[in-house]
This record gives sequence, C-alpha cells and structure tokens, in this order.
Amino acid sequence: MTITGDQLLEAISALANVHRLRIVAALNTGGRAYVSQLARELGISRPLMHLHLRKLEEAGLVSSRMELSEDGKALNYYEAVPFDISLTPSAIAKAMRTLSASAGQSDS
Repeated sequence: MTITGDQLLEAISALANVHRLRIVAALNTGGRAYVSQLARELGISRPLMHLHLRKLEEAGLVSSRMELSEDGKALNYYEAVPFDISLTPSAIAKAMRTLSASAGQSDS
C-alpha cells in the first residue's frame, strides 16, 4: 500500500503526541478497549481520551465499534489498526508528490 502525502501528514500529526502514542501502545498490548477503560488505565480524563481517539481514528490508526454490554450500556470499543509507516527520505519524497495544496492548514 502506498501512502499519500496527506495520509502521511495526518498520521504523523496524530502520533506527535505522547498521550496518543500511549493509547496506540495500550491498544496494541492489551487489545481492544472502551473509552472509560482506556481513560482509567492511562490516567486521562474521558473527554480528553475522546479527543485523542477521534484524532487517531481520523488518521486511520485506530478503529471503533459500538457494542451493547450485558446490562444494556452502549460501549464504544477501540482497537489499533495495523499500520507500518516508513519514514525514510525517499518514502517521504514519494508521499510529498501527492500532497494536496490544503494539507496541514487546519492542524489541531
């Protein structure tokens, strides 16, 4: 799979945060988890966890699925999506040829 410049920029941006790196690591090590579970495990508030998970999901690095628990609660489970991003100079140069003019203008 070839990654576009926009996808590379979005993935790097999403991973350029210690909390998001910890989330990906926790999901990779512990498997899928729901928001409250991850927030407790990593010591992050639930609203902040939602923001980080949304950024990771938008970049295609995690996925989510809503499920009902036995007691009827809706739980949004997240899991890491397998990815392999090559950051060699040649891979970056190749990806940059596909970078859109508006890429990176709305960084959050």
